[in-house]
Amino acid sequence: MGRPKVAFFDLSCCEGCQLQVANLGEALLDVLGLVDLVEFREVMSESWEGRYDVAFVEGSVVNEESEQRLCEIRQRSNVLVAYGSCATIGGVNGMKNRKLLSDVQSTVYGDKGDWFPVTKTRALHQIVEVDYFIHGCPIHPDEFIKVLKSALAGLPYLVPDYAVCVECKFNENVCMYDKGVTCLGPVTRAGCNSWCVNNGNVCYGCRGMVSNPNQTGAEEVLRSYDLDANLIANKMMMYNAAMEQCDE
Repeated sequence: MGRPKVAFFDLSCCEGCQLQVANLGEALLDVLGLVDLVEFREVMSESWEGRYDVAFVEGSVVNEESEQRLCEIRQRSNVLVAYGSCATIGGVNGMKNRKLLSDVQSTVYGDKGDWFPVTKTRALHQIVEVDYFIHGCPIHPDEFIKVLKSALAGLPYLVPDYAVCVECKFNENVCMYDKGVTCLGPVTRAGCNSWCVNNGNVCYGCRGMVSNPNQTGAEEVLRSYDLDANLIANKMMMYNAAMEQCDE
């Protein structure tokens, strides 16, 4: 049977998550020892005409062309993995969903806007069935390895459904609110090992919201620091606007 055929694809995105994979270093050599890499535009020019055992797709669906391409990839793939915020929750591309599409077209393309038809930004699972999710902007290398191993072994991978704050506590980080800055850790799903906060940054919510956020606790935090809840809600929309559209 040979090694599993694995491919990487991109839709509308910055391709930063593909670069994360390409920059795995020695770990990438271990990955290549497990699979037969048949498509990966960032690192190779070859393409594959057969089926994929595992297909990783980065980027969101923003027009009919990308929707058709995603459906074709899904049809040829035994397992499909959405990786990166654009693919899993719509990502920054979803911000356009809060505006009229005609305004978006004219802003980006000027008087040639009609030449470039667009649709509302959607995450992959809003179009096709997705087997695994790797959240983040960019993805966390350790989580990528975990999901790849799970996909190859046919085992489930459960994305943590508790807040990034939990990981911050384990990592003994000083709360960003105590430093006088707002952070989306209280409502963002974990799994990144509080990567940004560990390195002195705030959480921007790139992994999406936990399914059952502690609204009361979040409100208490905001009150204790005299912050407006709308500020947090607007910051959350930088990555999660496509999910807001989905809920509506």
